[in-house]
Amino acid sequence: MDISFEQLKSMVVFSHIVEQGSFSAAAKHIGLSRAVVSYHIKKLEQQLGVVLLNRSTRSIALTQAGSDYYQRCRIIAQQASAANQQIENVKNEPEGLLKITCPVSVGLHTIVPALNKFRDLYPKIELNVMLTDEVVNILKEGIDLAIRGAPLSDSGLQARKLAVLSTCICGSPEYFKKHGRVNKPSELNQHNWVVYKLASQKLTLEKSGRTYTVDIKGTITTNNASARTAFVEGGHGLGRIPVYDAWPKIKAGQLETVLNDYQLNAIDVYGVFPPGAATSKKLRLLIDFLQQFFEQQQLSLMTNFNSA
Repeated sequence: MDISFEQLKSMVVFSHIVEQGSFSAAAKHIGLSRAVVSYHIKKLEQQLGVVLLNRSTRSIALTQAGSDYYQRCRIIAQQASAANQQIENVKNEPEGLLKITCPVSVGLHTIVPALNKFRDLYPKIELNVMLTDEVVNILKEGIDLAIRGAPLSDSGLQARKLAVLSTCICGSPEYFKKHGRVNKPSELNQHNWVVYKLASQKLTLEKSGRTYTVDIKGTITTNNASARTAFVEGGHGLGRIPVYDAWPKIKAGQLETVLNDYQLNAIDVYGVFPPGAATSKKLRLLIDFLQQFFEQQQLSLMTNFNSA
């Protein structure tokens, strides 16, 4: 069967509908009207002689034929994007938009300062930065790079480890004055915690080859890392906090650490991106820059923290 230019366009539109989850979202993403998007799918189904999507007023679902066809259409769309990126890579100075999402705390403490310096080096690269502690659907939102503190869960995405962030157990001076300091891991179960619900509720400590596991339980739970630190600073419980967040408050006397001679489970930070996006010169430059920035920041922080 010969493929016309119009059918190729319809195949790309179809792949966007599947990835965006609706006709309206796809139309907005690719800059077409909903009527035009609907026309492309109707025409495509007529040409193929099969139903690709089961539609209702509120949802769409792939048929078996549609699921098989989408796999091929997805490759075509990715190859077209890769072709554009290849042209971008031969330009002398990288330019274009990078859409980035990351958690609020690490965004404010590391990503935004890093992006400030990155923009000084590459002023023609535009940045759209979304700070949120919720996990964003990368494909649906058109994200180029997501900063995440957990291994990949999205099928088909790629990742690169950017950093390993050290953590510490903190409490406010007022909290320790009222409830006593912690001298050994077994005492941690006797204390109230400020719980960060997007992280593991089990704390692992290691020393001299022995491992201790503590269940984190408390009367305050939050989905925001900065709020977690603020509640700990307010004297409402202990918290496992990244050193980058805790260190300024430790220096100011607002937080104190315990069990510093134990090794805590660290936070692995990943840069997650759509398949094929690594061929983009501007994205590769950003990932390399972030990795180096994290490394320098962590070295400085841990030198100061360990000597305190």
